[in-house]
Amino acid sequence: MKKVLIASLLSFGALTAQAADIVDTAVAAGSFKTLVAAVQAAGLVDTLKGPGPFTVFAPTDEAFAKIPKAQLDALLKDKAALTKVLTYHVVPGKVMAANVKAGKVKTVQGSELTVSTMGGVKVDNANVVKTDIATDNGVIHVIDTVIMPK
Repeated sequence: MKKVLIASLLSFGALTAQAADIVDTAVAAGSFKTLVAAVQAAGLVDTLKGPGPFTVFAPTDEAFAKIPKAQLDALLKDKAALTKVLTYHVVPGKVMAANVKAGKVKTVQGSELTVSTMGGVKVDNANVVKTDIATDNGVIHVIDTVIMPK
């Protein structure tokens, strides 16, 4: 009985000590409802729950609110276009803020985005407003604008 209890406690501890993946972390934050809905609509949940690692430049709900409603609704209904936009926000590997360098970075979508570090970090035309939200399969950096591939 004692061994079973100890084994149960050890396995419970292992479950609670595990970090959340990118999707679960975004859901728990509460400020990425539109991003999470878009990831679901594009069928990218399993990918972003996968082993990674990924660096995600995550637009907040306020960032999505900058897009005119009709344009956002159309994007959410066009799976191919939505996938292209969302994967443009993802870079392979885990890049922490301390390792960010100015220049071009290839995204999962295939295009390059431009990172600048003068007067704060920017990704294309979006400001990075919070960095280094660690997940068990990468890192999230919060941005204030949805970035669009060229």
